[in-house]
Amino acid sequence: MEPTEIAGLLKKERFPLEVKGITEFRGQVSVTVGKGKIVEILQFLHDTPELSFDYLEDLCGMDYLGRKEPRFEVVYHLYSMDHRHRIRIKAEVPEEDCVIDSVVDIWEGANWHERECLDMFGIVFNGHPDLRRILMPEDWEGYPLRKDYPVEGPEKKWRGFVEVLDKAERFKQFEWKG
Repeated sequence: MEPTEIAGLLKKERFPLEVKGITEFRGQVSVTVGKGKIVEILQFLHDTPELSFDYLEDLCGMDYLGRKEPRFEVVYHLYSMDHRHRIRIKAEVPEEDCVIDSVVDIWEGANWHERECLDMFGIVFNGHPDLRRILMPEDWEGYPLRKDYPVEGPEKKWRGFVEVLDKAERFKQFEWKG
């Protein structure tokens, strides 16, 4: 089945009220949906034998600060090993309610991606089994991939920064001088 057919199936037959838009660019199809039924939509794409999207290639966040509303999107890149087709699902997430349901129960590999999305964008995933920072220290303030995050980093230095520099200096004595 072609990606445009799959998008049409979602819009016309299965989730007409949830699909907000379909775009195609260079053979890649994106379906923009509301976040309310994201688990149902993705479960349908996973479980329907004619579609069989059994592989979550990627899950990432997007920040459109000042360009469009809602500000954030969670983007799911899906692939079917059986049918060799792919599609992109974009779930809109408003800034004032920066929460979306987790899809770890559908694809276990979403675990790490959702944690990264929380860490970098501050998007919370309801029902995630272990939602905590994965790239930044637990006590880090802010979300580095948000468009309003300062380019130079936070105003005050992370408190672990000085400690890391001190350890690096102390451990220089153990470096290989071969």
